Amino acid sequence: MAGAIALVCIFCIGTLWYKVIEGWSWVDAAYMTVITLATVGYGETQPLSSRGRLFTIFLILMGVINISYIVNRFTSAVIEGYFLEGIKIRQQKRLMESLLGHYIICGFSRTGRQIAKEFRAEGVNFVIVDSNLESVAKAQEIGYIVYQGDATLDETLLTVGVDKAICIVAALPSDAENLYTVLSAKTLNPGIRAIARASTEESVQKLQRGGADAVISPYITGGKRMAAAALRPQVLDFVDGILSGSDRQLYMEEFLLDPSMCPFVGQTLQRAKLRSQSGALVLAIRRADGNLIGGPTGDTMLMSGDTLICMGTAEQLRSLNQILGPINYQQFRKPRNR
Repeated sequence: MAGAIALVCIFCIGTLWYKVIEGWSWVDAAYMTVITLATVGYGETQPLSSRGRLFTIFLILMGVINISYIVNRFTSAVIEGYFLEGIKIRQQKRLMESLLGHYIICGFSRTGRQIAKEFRAEGVNFVIVDSNLESVAKAQEIGYIVYQGDATLDETLLTVGVDKAICIVAALPSDAENLYTVLSAKTLNPGIRAIARASTEESVQKLQRGGADAVISPYITGGKRMAAAALRPQVLDFVDGILSGSDRQLYMEEFLLDPSMCPFVGQTLQRAKLRSQSGALVLAIRRADGNLIGGPTGDTMLMSGDTLICMGTAEQLRSLNQILGPINYQQFRKPRNR
């Protein structure tokens, strides 16, 4: 831009000189300026005085220097991938604007990388937000959708579509940053589900008061899992096998009962015959008021707003999803096709 502006200024100066000093017409003055700057080797349009020739020499030098500068900058931009980077930025912007019903991972540290790995295995749409350039580069190398920015800022969260997202996971290194992220996300989208990472028990309570729907402490959770691995190793292996990984035989999924879509609201499990129709097992039912019914019996009533926690193969869960009707995309996701 600077080179282009300078070139226009030189053209105007040359044209004015030939018009005012040499007394030429506007057309002759502009033509003489152009062929001089372009160094095409044409002769003088009209005879020049000595000072006119000195000015023409000056004009030639200024034109050569300016055009060389423009060519150099343009070549450098091509070599450094400036234009390709601009295309990538525009593509990323369009991609961000098209996100709907997605998940947001704030922070691409060790925790964030594992979360992204699990999300990819589950086949869900997600975007990563991180302010560290190296972390962003690593995420791009893997092929994730990533945005470089401060996740605690409203502007950043709006850019990655927090108002259209299902869930946000605050996995930043600092508990304070995670708290700010949860507060911002809940302010911009009160219906979003917020999961936060905490380092201390005190931070767990603050994040919960800040609006986090679930707070995970790697140290507390890790200790519990290590204790479970020591006391109940087979149980832990079984649970791990159905909760994570891409080579599973059994899966667990949750279904929200919508009375406008589900024909079994108001019926008992025995009458609904979900197990015989799909083969999937209903492990628990979460009532709309938060009450959890573990191991429901055939006499357990299915009510509006219930969330069924079920286990089965991918095909069984897909069959159950068709029986129950589409689930609420604002809160839950449907079983993936595998």
